[in-house]
Amino acid sequence: MQSIEIIYPDDWHCHLRDGAALSTTVPDIATQFRRAIVMPNLVPAVTTVEMASDYCQRIMEEVPSHNPFTPLMVLYLTDETPVQTIQAAKKSGIIFGCKLYPAGVTTHSHAGVTSLEKCHAVFEAMAELGLPLLIHGEVNDPAVDIFDRERVFIESHLLHLVERYPTLKIVLEHITTQDAVEFVTQAPANVAATITPHHLLLNRNDMLVGGIKPHHFCLPILKRKLHQQALLQAATSGNPKFFLGTDSAPHAQSKKEAACGCAGIYSAYSAIELYATAFEQANALDKLENFASRFGPAFYGLPINTDKITLTKSTWVMPNDLPFGEEKLIPFLAGETLTWKAIR
Repeated sequence: MQSIEIIYPDDWHCHLRDGAALSTTVPDIATQFRRAIVMPNLVPAVTTVEMASDYCQRIMEEVPSHNPFTPLMVLYLTDETPVQTIQAAKKSGIIFGCKLYPAGVTTHSHAGVTSLEKCHAVFEAMAELGLPLLIHGEVNDPAVDIFDRERVFIESHLLHLVERYPTLKIVLEHITTQDAVEFVTQAPANVAATITPHHLLLNRNDMLVGGIKPHHFCLPILKRKLHQQALLQAATSGNPKFFLGTDSAPHAQSKKEAACGCAGIYSAYSAIELYATAFEQANALDKLENFASRFGPAFYGLPINTDKITLTKSTWVMPNDLPFGEEKLIPFLAGETLTWKAIR
C-alpha cells in the first residue's frame, strides 16, 4: 500500500507545557490533530475552570493561522477538589475530563490524589454529569517494582473504582501491559484506554540494551516485548475501547540527558506517521482510521471530524532536535528514517 486516506485524527492525551514551550508544542500538535485532550499538570496545576480557561487562551495564541485545532481542557484532581468545581467544569464548555494522578507518580504529580476515598463525592458528581475520569494508572509505592506498578494499580484500585461507580466514564491512559489490555477488554463499556506510539514501537530492550537511551525513558515505563505485542494487538483489533493518545511529553534536552533524567517522550512532531508505522508492522493499516479518528470521539460523545488526511509511502528523516524556548528538544526517533509521511 503506497497511500492511505483517513479522517483527520484527534489526540486524546498530550502534554503541551506552558510559556515558551507552547511555540513549539502547539503548532506541532495542531498540525497532527484537529483536537487534543491537554494534560493539566502544570506548575501550579490546572485545578479550576478559570485556570483552564486562561491556559486554553495561551494555547490558542500559538495555534497557526487558519488552523482549526481545538484544545480540550482537563482539570487536575486533588484531595480537596470540591464538587462545585466539577459542576462548573461541566458547564464551562471547554473542559472534557478530570485527571487523576496518584500523588508523586509522574511529572508534576506531587499535588495529586493521595487516596481515592478522598474523591468519593467528586467521582459521584462526575458520573452523574457524564464527565470522564482520566487516570494515570500506576501506584506510587516504593515497595512495588516499577515494571509492576500498572498491574498493581489495576488490582488494588481500579477494579474497586469501576465496581463502585458503574456509570463513571473512565479512560485508563497510556496503557503499557497485557494486564491493562485484558482489564479494559473485560470491563464495562464505560471503560476505555489510550495507547501511545512509543509503547507500540518500543519495548524495554530498546531503552536499555547497548547503553541506556534517556530519550526512550517514559512513565509508565516501557515493558517486555510480550506487553508491546499485546498493545499492538489491542490497537489493531478494531475494539472501540482502545484509541489514540500520544502522551507526547516534552522535556528540554538538558533535563533528559541528566544524572536524574525526566520521564517523557516527545512524539507530537510526527505522531500520525509513527502510528502508521506501527500499524503497518502489524499488517493492519486498514484499522488505523477507526483507532485514530473514530473511537475516541465516540467515547467522549463528540462529533467525528469531517476533513481527511493522506499518508503516503515516502522516506524522510526525523529532525535531530527542535527549538524549546531557549533550549533544545529531542523528538522521538530523532535522526531516524520514517517511511510514512502525512500530506495535509
